[in-house]
Amino acid sequence: MLKAGLIDSSGRFITEIDTPRLRRNGNSVEFVIAWKDETSNAYDIVVTQSDVREIQLAKAAIYTGASILMKHRKIQPDDVQRIYLAGAFGNYVDPQNAKVIGMYPDVPLERVEFVGNTAGSGARMTLLSMDERKTAEDLAKRIEYVELGADPDFQDEFIRATYLPHREPERFPSVMAMLERRMGN
Repeated sequence: MLKAGLIDSSGRFITEIDTPRLRRNGNSVEFVIAWKDETSNAYDIVVTQSDVREIQLAKAAIYTGASILMKHRKIQPDDVQRIYLAGAFGNYVDPQNAKVIGMYPDVPLERVEFVGNTAGSGARMTLLSMDERKTAEDLAKRIEYVELGADPDFQDEFIRATYLPHREPERFPSVMAMLERRMGN
């Protein structure tokens, strides 16, 4: 919807667009993905303003975590060698679209890797192998815990990250260039 120009950087629907798919429903605005005669349950399938907001909050939480950890380690997006998308979430996320909305730092897509159910795989490995259990124990001793919510910048960063892709668009130069090309600017 952002790439198509249906929502702005704040996540609000652009109501001036002339399309029957964008409509008011009470005090809210929604976009019709499929009309009821195109569905098997005789209901329109819609994305509401509230749905967009929920996506913004989820992506802001993910980005804020990455941003604070990068700050803590004193690294920039160019320093990030790999982003791992794990679990069921990682299997169903389109890395290009996730980057466009600002879910993770603006890194080249070839640095984004799907790794599946890493928690389940790691648990099986440590249950079946003494060597893997030893490796896990050694890692646990070296891992540094960072309380993200306690970071003094957390709240401000989270609010900035609710924008699409971010309130500071200069953090996403490749995304902004792509959006500008699509919008013909």
